[in-house]
Amino acid sequence: MTLLALVRDHGHEAEGVDNGRDALDSIDRLDTDVVVSDIVMRVPNGWDIARAVRMRGRERPLLIAISGKYTNSSDPMFAQMVGFDFFLPKPCEPRALMALIEQARC
Repeated sequence: MTLLALVRDHGHEAEGVDNGRDALDSIDRLDTDVVVSDIVMRVPNGWDIARAVRMRGRERPLLIAISGKYTNSSDPMFAQMVGFDFFLPKPCEPRALMALIEQARC
């Protein structure tokens, strides 16, 4: 909820979901520019969401992974391999996240 409030406070339209299935439905239903996904979420997880979006041949939306569980040095590389554009460890710096979101607007 804090992340959702942060994004909205910066003037962006944002929708929050609490599971991967709803995330994929929202991506399909909305003209989504950016998806910020926790890797650890209910079925499907963040890894699967990124794969599903990219397997549909989509370059958009910009996919940003966040995780407090996956903190090994290889996790950002794996995130890119499955389709994420960026990987941020939790707790993520709000300015860094907003800079990535703003990048998608250009």
